[in-house]
Amino acid sequence: MNVGDTVSDLLGLDAEGKEVRLSDEPDATTVLYFYPKDMTSGCTAEACSLRDNYQALLDKGYRIIGVSVDSADSHKKFAAKNDLPFQLIADTDHKLVEEMGVWGEKSMYGRKYMGTFRTTFIIGPDHKIKEIILPKQIKTKTHGEQLLAL
Repeated sequence: MNVGDTVSDLLGLDAEGKEVRLSDEPDATTVLYFYPKDMTSGCTAEACSLRDNYQALLDKGYRIIGVSVDSADSHKKFAAKNDLPFQLIADTDHKLVEEMGVWGEKSMYGRKYMGTFRTTFIIGPDHKIKEIILPKQIKTKTHGEQLLAL
């Protein structure tokens, strides 16, 4: 996906099994952030930065939605442990990560594997992508502040 592309209304199911749609909050600008894995240090830092800046992000008109390929149960534990106030989509079938182009081959310590590229999409009320923050641009510990500075 690229800036200007239209995102499908139905994003997936959250940790409670509820459908998450862009049209659920028609006037909001949606921050759809993809992260590799619940309970890992970088992903926890990113989620906590968004949590800590949550009210300011809401005040700016943003709706925050996190996405990973972890299970709903994993998301429930992650959200409870870190007191996360926003929805997490359990994209266990990889439909959304593939549709958004953030699933692919990664490498760690010389080992290659498939995974999610940490990426954030800013999606307008018209469902069009306004901005994309790429993996190398995201600062996990201050991601909330990054979004507020846009």
